[in-house]
Amino acid sequence: MEQQALRILIREKLADGRLPHDSIPRVWGGPGNNETCRACDLVIEKSQFVMEGIGEAMKAVQFHVRCFYLWDSERDAPGR
Repeated sequence: MEQQALRILIREKLADGRLPHDSIPRVWGGPGNNETCRACDLVIEKSQFVMEGIGEAMKAVQFHVRCFYLWDSERDAPGR
């Protein structure tokens, strides 16, 4: 997915609550295991790296590395 389109999708998900606004205080990473990325809705394959943590309401969240960094920058953007 193109980066600008991904940013727009993340903004929409932040706006409607599908992605958490709060930071994830503890994040860990490792090889993917066919989880679904919460940002882009694509599978995080075993050959990819997953960023995982516990978000709002104690729900586990998994992201591709690129998606995680875009989510983090968008949720913390001025005016949000």
